[in-house]
Amino acid sequence: MDSASSTGLEWTRPHLLGLQELSAAEILLLLDQAAEFKRLHGAGETKLDLLKGVTVGNLFFEPSTRTRTSFSLAAKRLSADTVDFSSSGSSLSKGETFVDTARNIEAMGVTQMVVRHSSSGAPHLLATHLAAGIVNAGDGTHEHPTQGLLDLMTIREHRGGFQGLTVALVGDILHSRVARSNIWGLTKLGAKVVVCGPATLIPPYIEQLGVRVSYDLDEIVGEVDVINLLRIQAERQRSAFFPSIYEYAHFFGMNGDRIRRARHDVLILAPGPINRGVELTPEVADGPHSVILDQVTNGLFVRMASLYLLHRVSQRGARLAAR
Repeated sequence: MDSASSTGLEWTRPHLLGLQELSAAEILLLLDQAAEFKRLHGAGETKLDLLKGVTVGNLFFEPSTRTRTSFSLAAKRLSADTVDFSSSGSSLSKGETFVDTARNIEAMGVTQMVVRHSSSGAPHLLATHLAAGIVNAGDGTHEHPTQGLLDLMTIREHRGGFQGLTVALVGDILHSRVARSNIWGLTKLGAKVVVCGPATLIPPYIEQLGVRVSYDLDEIVGEVDVINLLRIQAERQRSAFFPSIYEYAHFFGMNGDRIRRARHDVLILAPGPINRGVELTPEVADGPHSVILDQVTNGLFVRMASLYLLHRVSQRGARLAAR
């Protein structure tokens, strides 16, 4: 069931914690596997037995709709059982530690855990204490690797590759784990990246990650091939980073005027949830340049690929241990 990977590489990592630690070949392997699952789905093979007997735990310590649903559906499409955990009303409120909670869930036979947490590094902590495979579903302001991968998959489907592309990440770069995963993935695969937003929402020294900085969307809108509009993350902001939502939308929102000044084949992405009238107007969100729903669709196949490849590693480990 492995895809005909363009890399010739075999996946060997027991966890998927971020794109920063992956090579370009490993990223392409994940994308190739996701593309293979999408091909099979299009051919009518919507239920595969590749994770039959496996239990996947969804440990979400932050609210989520798309990511949680996508991972649950991905596990079910691979015939895995799922256990959904929410911190609300759990033993954490009684003083149990985060690690002890996860270890107890693992003791019930959960062999893969999908973890979202408000603290950067939380999935990495579990990876050092548990035998289960850990998939990072977003940790604080650090990374969101499967979101980065589904963005990459969507761009590759529409553009065929990354060499020579210029991608703009627009908005709240400071608090965005999606931005960081995109930066690591895009730059490793040969794309140029421009980050754009208010000066207060651009981290200092971000140029050291190999990106260009712009504080003026109108300056760059006509020169980029892809525009990824990041959500203003009010829940992670502890102070006012711009005077008003109206002012942000005026200077950095993608609207009809800006889309008409963009390249004729520009792609519009947004990780969601989108705030209509803030990061982009309905004319843009629902227009011909938007591939936002393609991103959602591709998220399912990226997450299937992540769960499957981690399971393959655990299978190989079990076979070696049994010898």
